[in-house]
Amino acid sequence: MQKTVLVVDDEMHLRIFIGAVFETAGFKPVLARDGEDGLNKARAQKPDLVSLDLMMPGEGGIRMFRELKADPKLKDVPVMIVSAVGGPTFEHALETLRAATGGPLPGPGAYVEKPPKPEALLAAAARLLDNG
Repeated sequence: MQKTVLVVDDEMHLRIFIGAVFETAGFKPVLARDGEDGLNKARAQKPDLVSLDLMMPGEGGIRMFRELKADPKLKDVPVMIVSAVGGPTFEHALETLRAATGGPLPGPGAYVEKPPKPEALLAAAARLLDNG
């Protein structure tokens, strides 16, 4: 059965590129333009994997990540962060969120820095879906 990957990125060219990488590899991509659109599509379709940008207008990626992990139906869906924000900066943002909310917040399953290479996206996806 074909696995669904929700690709959330506000940059249309990257959203299309990442979606095409997954589609070429046999996945069914579902594209979302921001965190609000991504959450709606995640709740409607319960994807097997989420590829999530961090820096987006409106409902940003960090907020979407927090909402996914707080949702009982979506908390176990693996999330791959695909962002130009460096790994240490993202970890700092997670620590800030943990302190602000007073609750646990897991890290992402994988982190791929932009511009993403197809091999890095597919390797991270394979690892996350094999462990999932």
